[in-house]
Amino acid sequence: MAKLAATVYVTDPDTNQTVILEAGTSPEARLAALVTNPAAWDGKVSDTAPAEPEPEGDDDADTKQAARKTAAKRPARGRTTAAEGTSGQ
Repeated sequence: MAKLAATVYVTDPDTNQTVILEAGTSPEARLAALVTNPAAWDGKVSDTAPAEPEPEGDDDADTKQAARKTAAKRPARGRTTAAEGTSGQ
């Protein structure tokens, strides 16, 4: 069974209370399954910790996120050059 390399806080699904899993301990399987960060484990992650989820889809294009689109900028609400009344002379 793997040991924790860092102290981890998880919520017990049975009691809905926060449980502190201390570094250097081997938590019970049902609580160890809640620790999803591989860096929290000391050495090889055992069967008690979940594996990385596999991405769905057949090719890499499906897993890429679309670029965020920004809204068009509105014009400034101040006075424009035309509204200042200068004739350019």
